Amino acid sequence: MKEYDVIVIGAGHAGCEAAAAASRLGAATLLITLNADHIAQMSCNPAVGGIAKGQVVREIDALGGMQGIITDCAAIQFRLLNQTKGPAVWSPRSQCDKVCYQRAAKLYLELQSNLDILQAEVTAFCLEDGELRGIVTHLGEIIRCRAVVVTTGTFLSGKLHYGLQHFPGGRAGDPPSYALADALRNQMQIRLGRLKTGTPPRILAKTIDFSAMTQQVADCFEEEFSFWPTTQPLPKARKRDLPCYMVYSTEETADIVRDNLMQAPLYQGKIEGIGTRYCPSFEDKVVRFPHHPCHLLYLEPEGEYTREYYINGISTSLPPAIQQRMIHSIPGMANAVITRYAYAIEYDFIFPDQLNRTLALKRWPNFFSAGQINGTSGYEEAAGQGLLAGANAARYAAGRSLLELSRDTSYIGVMVDDLVTKDIIEPYRLFTSRAEYRLHLRQDNADLRLSEFAFQTGLLPLENYRRFAGYRDRLNTVAAFLKQTKIDRKSLWQHLKTLEGVYRPDTPLPFAADRLPLDLAAAADRRLFRQLLIQAHYEGYLQRESISIDKLKKLESWRIPPDFDYDAIDGLSNESRLKLKKIVPSTLAQAERIDGVTPPEVALLQIHLSRLYKQTPATINADHQS
Repeated sequence: MKEYDVIVIGAGHAGCEAAAAASRLGAATLLITLNADHIAQMSCNPAVGGIAKGQVVREIDALGGMQGIITDCAAIQFRLLNQTKGPAVWSPRSQCDKVCYQRAAKLYLELQSNLDILQAEVTAFCLEDGELRGIVTHLGEIIRCRAVVVTTGTFLSGKLHYGLQHFPGGRAGDPPSYALADALRNQMQIRLGRLKTGTPPRILAKTIDFSAMTQQVADCFEEEFSFWPTTQPLPKARKRDLPCYMVYSTEETADIVRDNLMQAPLYQGKIEGIGTRYCPSFEDKVVRFPHHPCHLLYLEPEGEYTREYYINGISTSLPPAIQQRMIHSIPGMANAVITRYAYAIEYDFIFPDQLNRTLALKRWPNFFSAGQINGTSGYEEAAGQGLLAGANAARYAAGRSLLELSRDTSYIGVMVDDLVTKDIIEPYRLFTSRAEYRLHLRQDNADLRLSEFAFQTGLLPLENYRRFAGYRDRLNTVAAFLKQTKIDRKSLWQHLKTLEGVYRPDTPLPFAADRLPLDLAAAADRRLFRQLLIQAHYEGYLQRESISIDKLKKLESWRIPPDFDYDAIDGLSNESRLKLKKIVPSTLAQAERIDGVTPPEVALLQIHLSRLYKQTPATINADHQS
């Protein structure tokens, strides 16, 4: 059997990005999945992006990842959310054709150099002399490798709940993985917990009265998720303007739920796992928010060549008969036919405090994990972790230092830092409010923040880097000219209030091109002007935020050795010492963010690091992104 540099277990959104990133860095990579026809399956909502999530997809794209490219292939509706607020929290979102998405992702991976795909079940790990050397499949095959990335989503000991009935499953129609969960817990000695998520029912369009609902049409934008054109022969959805619909549940819907809570597994102690606070089941909404008798629901198409609709906002684990009554109580759905019943799923996950910010396990340096197995929720969070884990697995296999993404450069960095530093007791969901520097971390400038780094680390291909560098250079040239000519900035940038003009392709740009020399006018485009407008709008705020970022970078430059002796420091509280030893922060900045570690204790750490190194912190800075 061929030996690989990297083996990726699981082919969801995290696994796809991990495999693509590792192979892009030249690592001989094997992607193992239970079902090769379900690669990148959209198990829940067939949509990508949204608040904070859209920023993550743009960051993945800027780092050379695949999710933005695949989303653009499958998009059947594109919208920019939060337009009534400032540009810092604008978030792109695409409704996707889920079949097209899955097929495009599968073909994308099949076309990658250095990447093989195998349909098999991983049941154990190959350990030799106390080191991880490979994996074992259900057929008894031993496949050796230098690094492993585990991205199992909801499949570890997965259990599906339909009312008080439950069945084994990784998702509806797919088996769970019990042997791998047992190997992680007993063979690898990894601490596992239990989480829960769920899905809503799907209904047939011809049985819906859409006239009783409010139509939500696509935005008219010239842009897509990905910054890069793709020359690969990927399947693409033809229609980009399929509408969604909005409707409210009724008091009758809530009454049906309240009258049947004795059949809800969550309220009868049948579910051990903890669900996400920010995406509750409909039962939770009714119980926790009784002052809201009605709740907003979105009917979203599952694809271009299907007439199934996904009902966003009514996830439930109540029995099928109760689900039918709930659906029939909603305006426009009195005669609706359910094609797939909703269910809750609980599954095992790795407590992420066992990981470093490289997403390597502290106990096993060549074991990486990404996605829902790390306690997150959402395709986008999974894909962002997958890219980082796959890149670091490839770098480990090549004997190179590992990468970290910092909080000031990306939402991915914010998410990973949160996961490994905070106690995760429920599925983690990313929000713009989690980022201290969200004025810098906008969806429009992800390439300006990350593409240079991606090219230097080998993640971004040369042709894409040249495209980025050309845009960046044009942007800098036009910005320099505007500053030199001292154009009245207030009159020039007042058009920010009507930014529709720089987004809609059927409207003129907000100021005349003759304000620029001919060569600059020819080089400028709508996206360039949009970037200049946003930067000018936030100029003063960005300068103030940059001061905080500089302080963060100084603390990030103080690297803490993994074997640092916290017991030798007098003055640390017992609580802080225990948490520092548990988290094992890689930098002083990360130590500062641990709950319970006080500023005086951070100062103590800094003093002891100074004594340890007897040199300036700049000279002890390891190879990581700051």
